[in-house]
Amino acid sequence: MHFEQDASSKSYLARLNDFMISHVQPVEAECMQALAEQDHADFKSWQQLPQITALQQQARDAGLWNLFLPDAELGQGLTTLQYAPLAERMGRSLIAPEIFNCNAPDTGNMEVLYHFGSDQQKQRWLAPLLAGDIRSVFCMTEPDVASSDATNMAATIEEDGDHVLVNGRKWWSTGLGHPHAKFAIVMGVSRPQADKHQRHSMVIVPLDVAGVEIERMLPAFNSFDPPYGHGEVNFNQVRVPRGNVIGDLGAGFAIAQGRLGPGRIHHCMRALGAAEYALQLLIERAASRQAFGQPLLKLGGNAERIAEHRMAIDQARLYTLSAADKIDRLGVKHAMSEISGIKVVVPNVLQRVVDDAIQIYGGAGMSNDVPLAALWTTARALRIADGPDEVHKAMVTRTELKKYRQGDKS
Repeated sequence: MHFEQDASSKSYLARLNDFMISHVQPVEAECMQALAEQDHADFKSWQQLPQITALQQQARDAGLWNLFLPDAELGQGLTTLQYAPLAERMGRSLIAPEIFNCNAPDTGNMEVLYHFGSDQQKQRWLAPLLAGDIRSVFCMTEPDVASSDATNMAATIEEDGDHVLVNGRKWWSTGLGHPHAKFAIVMGVSRPQADKHQRHSMVIVPLDVAGVEIERMLPAFNSFDPPYGHGEVNFNQVRVPRGNVIGDLGAGFAIAQGRLGPGRIHHCMRALGAAEYALQLLIERAASRQAFGQPLLKLGGNAERIAEHRMAIDQARLYTLSAADKIDRLGVKHAMSEISGIKVVVPNVLQRVVDDAIQIYGGAGMSNDVPLAALWTTARALRIADGPDEVHKAMVTRTELKKYRQGDKS
């Protein structure tokens, strides 16, 4: 098992790093300040920053665009394993993924349309997403049921002749506040009497059709996260063509598994990049700040904490790369335990590093003078987003016990 980067991955990483240093880092503080000024509930006034738009064009011109997509014509043709270190490098910045058109939820939606969409869906919705001309939303979580069990889903997608009717309420729908958001991929029940994993469907719903009611943006740890946001939306007798259904009615769960597998690799590798950045900030502060006549580095077990974080980050990276390699070689279905495992391990590693870094910075760590508060929010949110820790631990347990039921105790 070899996770050494190949020549292609190394080349892209070098180019990406140069771009980040030359173009992204010089404007990041300015962009974060501008986004903070938009951080309010009135999402209709949110705007994409002109600095981001300009950097997106530069990234496209530099061939650093759609790096996540394993298609040499529509993306850069990188495998999940090849892309992983690039995602980690982007994770050191709070604005970088959008600049390279590698941000959630758009990457997951693009993968859904790329793998499962019809030719018409690809032309109408995938092409402008790949070009960065529009943004998209993914609507799965619901406020009135325990969405950690997706079979609880109450929203419906019902056939009505040549159309389908969509009804239900969704929330934590990331991207709903973006001024360029044009459609949502909505998951709901179509066949309530079928097997529990064959009841659900996914359908493309333009956000400007009758019956789509965006009710509010939800603050996450007291931030509205503009210009994307996380919204609550009601679908009230929303009528869209039958051709907007992705795959077929009842195929929603299979599509969801295909969507979430690579996406979790992306999330985890970005989180590892954030963890590396937080550890760097911790070390720099601990080495330069003095208290009681000594550097903070020599006080209160801080040196040991640095060693523990170094070991934890490296272990988490190897686990994530192993999952990426398994996806590439065997497919998502055969990597479910690893995908769930990293989804638990990596955000917890990030949260612990950031927490210690905040402690080292003291009051400054809670301010916006350093990005630690934002990184902590990212870590804590990831422990819920795409399924809480407990759900993923249950998946790992089921996979492990299955080995013993089959007599494989190796």
